[in-house]
Amino acid sequence: MEQSFLNLFRNEGTRNKVVTTILLLLCYRLGFQVPIPGMSPDFLESQASQGSLFGMLSAFSGGSIGQTTVFGLGIMPYISASIIFSMLGKVSPTIEAVAKEGAAGQKKINQWTRLAVVPIAVLQAVFVFTGVFMQRPEMIDDGMKNNLTALGLIVVMSLLAGALIVMWIGELITEHGVGNGASLIIMAGIIAEMPSALLTLSSDDSFYQMILQILAIWIVTVFFVVFIHKGARRVPIQYARLTRGRRVYGGQRHYLPLKVNMAGVMPIIFASVIFVVPGLIFTWLGWSSMERIFNDNTGFVYVTLYVAMVFGFCFFWNRLMFQPDEIADNLREHGSFIPGIRPGAKTSEYLANVLTRITIAGAAFLAVIAVLPAFVTKGSALPLSLQYFLGGTSVLIVVGVALELVDRLQSELVMKSYDRESQTSTGPGWTKKERA
Repeated sequence: MEQSFLNLFRNEGTRNKVVTTILLLLCYRLGFQVPIPGMSPDFLESQASQGSLFGMLSAFSGGSIGQTTVFGLGIMPYISASIIFSMLGKVSPTIEAVAKEGAAGQKKINQWTRLAVVPIAVLQAVFVFTGVFMQRPEMIDDGMKNNLTALGLIVVMSLLAGALIVMWIGELITEHGVGNGASLIIMAGIIAEMPSALLTLSSDDSFYQMILQILAIWIVTVFFVVFIHKGARRVPIQYARLTRGRRVYGGQRHYLPLKVNMAGVMPIIFASVIFVVPGLIFTWLGWSSMERIFNDNTGFVYVTLYVAMVFGFCFFWNRLMFQPDEIADNLREHGSFIPGIRPGAKTSEYLANVLTRITIAGAAFLAVIAVLPAFVTKGSALPLSLQYFLGGTSVLIVVGVALELVDRLQSELVMKSYDRESQTSTGPGWTKKERA
């Protein structure tokens, strides 16, 4: 492990990518120190009192959605646009045809995604201004309280500019860094909030008890997340044997890995975003009894509806992204088949049944990991900011991105090691064919 870590900095190309990623993430965090003009410097330290909406949006934006900084929206507009086009690529024949054009088609979709960030960021900025800043007069500078129209325009344009800069930083990390810039920005935003959340703990006799409780919850949650994240159902794939003269081609057996948690964190995102809408509506209507039901994250109605939504969106996302009919047709076209299963409709039916069983297990895991931390931390002295950090969604994002980053760096090291061995075996400036 130590040797692998040192190898990251011994290779010049990998070292430059790691250093570039760290510098870009530092630039991203510096943007949270730039305040929006017209806002009061005496801003509330936490948005936890706003309810589950802002705690959830804080994790997905990579920052704090209500902060008076230009990076308040974070990467969330770009993530929203990416999710929209990922879904449209499966339901729209036009966009699906463009996506199948290869690199040129992917370039077009990326450009459309960037353009879609602008209206999404404007809508989210208007929502933040009306739903956060207008409800907190103490956040507005005294000189701007009489001109709310100009203030709203400043806030919206500042948040829009910040969202576009964050999107640009994420693409720079993807192109010149270790890759997957948007996910790294989300992970960096979640981790960056941890020190300030720990500072809110009181230093009384229960301080060490709370620290041990946090570590225990974190270790157990990470263990189960890693266990499920690495779990996969390996469907055997057999290639047909082709005889050409005296030679026999094909016949190898491979596996089609179907991950248990194929949907990732997307079902929790959809369920969380939609589930807070009734709570906001009941708040605006003044129905306090219904508002308490949808804000009680350990109540029977809340847990039941939340789990049902997670299961529903998990099935929806898996069926949308993994289509058994298309996989079966591709296997038949390439001369492949599942041993014991007839190609075509039978293969599609078999894959659909396997996908259903895997989705049930993955949805149950997501439901438990999203609901259980709320019961564990209920009645404890942990601040709400720490409870959000220990929540299953934040842990799932951080652990998933960290595992993907480790796999990517290991692949980079393996490729570099293979290149060095190839050059050593053939001599400098020679290929194996030329040497022969």
